[in-house]
Amino acid sequence: MVVRPWMAVRWKNPGVDRPGSVGLRDLLIHAHEIEALTVTPPPALSALYRLLYALTARITGLDEDLDGADWDERREDLFGKPLDADAVRRYFVSLPGRFDLFDAERPFLQDPRLADPSVSSKSAGVNKLAIGRPAGNNSVWFSHHWDATPEPLPSAEAVAAMLIWLYYGPSGRCASRTHLDVKAADVAAGPLRSSLSYHPEGSTLLETLLAGLTPPPRGLRREDDPCPWEVPDLPDPLAPPRQPLPYPGPCSRLTGAWQHALLLVPDDTGDQVLDAYITWGKRAKQPDTGDAYVVHQLSKQGNLYARPAMSGRALWRDLDALLQLDNTAGSQPRRPEVLNDLDDLGVFTVRALGFEQDGKTKDIQFVSAATPPLLFRIREYAPRTARRIGDLRTAGEMYGQRLEYAAKRAWASVTDGKLGACAWAEHASAAYWPAADDLFWDRLQRQDFTEDAWRDFLRAATSAYDLVTADYARNIRTARAIEHARLELCGGQRKTKRTA
Repeated sequence: MVVRPWMAVRWKNPGVDRPGSVGLRDLLIHAHEIEALTVTPPPALSALYRLLYALTARITGLDEDLDGADWDERREDLFGKPLDADAVRRYFVSLPGRFDLFDAERPFLQDPRLADPSVSSKSAGVNKLAIGRPAGNNSVWFSHHWDATPEPLPSAEAVAAMLIWLYYGPSGRCASRTHLDVKAADVAAGPLRSSLSYHPEGSTLLETLLAGLTPPPRGLRREDDPCPWEVPDLPDPLAPPRQPLPYPGPCSRLTGAWQHALLLVPDDTGDQVLDAYITWGKRAKQPDTGDAYVVHQLSKQGNLYARPAMSGRALWRDLDALLQLDNTAGSQPRRPEVLNDLDDLGVFTVRALGFEQDGKTKDIQFVSAATPPLLFRIREYAPRTARRIGDLRTAGEMYGQRLEYAAKRAWASVTDGKLGACAWAEHASAAYWPAADDLFWDRLQRQDFTEDAWRDFLRAATSAYDLVTADYARNIRTARAIEHARLELCGGQRKTKRTA
């Protein structure tokens, strides 16, 4: 993992001497020359970012805040400079074998105890490890893989799959595992299950990694905030969460809440993974990390939760949280902690990475999107512009919601059914939101915040409504129902007060 290339990158100045993939050591030493990681799929990149944030914090000393020096100034001083190559090498040399993917005693991010038949009697299979492959009794839809003749997985892809399991793994039934006198076959969901992460990205990978760091508590010592590969012994899967602070600092927040345990089985060369063990890693449900890269919002019960990943939701709809725009929604979204105080460092875009899933076992779709460069403290520097951006976003949201309701109402009237989810609403949304996305970013780029901006969104909603319903207005009854529901695009039929 340290030397062997496994992470795909894009160089700022490509050349024949620039490899397409690198190991951890070269990635960090040359981070100032690398434009970006090109690791896929999106949830694997989100998970990998978290590992790299922890490594960057360790190597730069930004994991501690002991000497009273301003942490933000220390981070700012590192911008534009390469990481200390000797410090990078020293860190990896100090942990021999810990970054070996197939080390016999401490394989990277894995639990070697699972190879013992008395601990885990049955492997899960490489098809279970690989995200998207059918496994067990599942039907073969998109790729031809069978458990009877499993196809090996390249080691780099296996690492990506392992990261997704650790951070986004499902809850519920799993392979049986025995530890001491406890035998169980169920597991809690991974810490990022169904969530969407927001990562600032600069002009180089080094800027991206530095921008992704969050300050440690004052007085924190690194030995009190270890990463899993830094602790001397394998973790006790029965141990309760640490008290009083389960995650004393940023490194444990980034790497300390995994629920699953995995073990990869390689071929003789180490180039491919032939099999995998996947089971529970911790019996106790780990406390929420207060992840610094997600939008937190309030439920109706007043509980904080991460805004879920939705593949059909455009990223501009999240600007209420990313830029802290005025919002009348009851969810009261809170900006990801990592985006605070970035404007003093430079110009950054935001990349959203996640996995649309349910809370248990169903995986739906990967999510990836990026914004143009943003001014995160726009409310402070340009309050009028911030208000207008908020109004533009609100208009787009409002007509999207009105369109959905109009389509549902039309469908219910035509079919004499109940108001609820229906094909017309889904098709109308699929037509509206891409158009609204183009309208929003076009006006934002041109700084066109004229008061008639809402008309563009109304036209887009009307066009989507017509697209879905036009072919069905074949008789007077249906046409009347469709046209009556159309009024919802403008707020619905006005109620008139009766006069005596």
